[in-house]
Amino acid sequence: MLTDALLILAPLFLGFALALKNRRLMTGIHYTVEALVYFILALLGLGLGQMEGLSSQLGAMASQMSVLVIVLFVANMAGLWLFHRWQPMVPEHRNQSTGNTGYVRLFMAALKPLLAVFVGLILGYFLLPDLPQAEQLATWSLMLLLFLIGLQLRNAGLSLRKLLMNTQGLGIAFMLVLSSLLGGVLLIPVLGLPWNEVLALASGFGWYSLSGIVIGEALGPAWGGVAFLNDVLREIIALAIIPLMIGSRPAMAIGYGGATSMDFTLPVIRSSGGLSCVPVAIASGFLLSFLSPVLMGVLLSLS
Repeated sequence: MLTDALLILAPLFLGFALALKNRRLMTGIHYTVEALVYFILALLGLGLGQMEGLSSQLGAMASQMSVLVIVLFVANMAGLWLFHRWQPMVPEHRNQSTGNTGYVRLFMAALKPLLAVFVGLILGYFLLPDLPQAEQLATWSLMLLLFLIGLQLRNAGLSLRKLLMNTQGLGIAFMLVLSSLLGGVLLIPVLGLPWNEVLALASGFGWYSLSGIVIGEALGPAWGGVAFLNDVLREIIALAIIPLMIGSRPAMAIGYGGATSMDFTLPVIRSSGGLSCVPVAIASGFLLSFLSPVLMGVLLSLS
């Protein structure tokens, strides 16, 4: 378990070390990443479906997930509000031309991960026999996914120097990390897990395909499902609050999306907050995408 938790860091940094210039290859990597995400989530659902006593644990999982989402939401919003007060950011006027169709499409796309897990859960519970090799397959798939994501981050046409110099984006990212860890500290007596495991649960930052598998391998499929749902709900909640908050409190709107602010929630950030919010969101999401696997790997290695 400890080795797996630490090994996930290697492919991410290996991918980031490689520079590619072939656009066709990068397009292929993009579609491969998308397919791997849903494959890994289906494996997570499969593990849940084949878990002993699943029906008796659903109530506990729902309550654990709910308290995790609520405490982290409050902690993140409080921390990001303080950052907003300290470093106020004034976005452009909202773009009112964005129709409901595009927004609804994004919102419905956020439900696809849930569908992938549900399909895996149904297959595991009703149809497929126990597959002891599924966990190892999920580990190797995740390592390949992280390698390809490292390639994407390196070859996204972004200047690492400019990202690291974006003080607003870096400040938002660090405040999200700090407030999430503080929220995790509050959850230690509630969740009944060792402190390092609770903090690992709080370190997904919206990256559900990573947190679900990593936590699931370390703590079991039930906690993997809790971690996955927590981070999927972060993405869905972010889609709901970004248009409402970005005009007056952009740091809170951008920051709560976590790692998704550089990809999935970026179109809503752009259309609701204007171009000035884009580099801030990318810098914040980029840093959180690196910190999430690092923090989870290090924290779980302390078990």
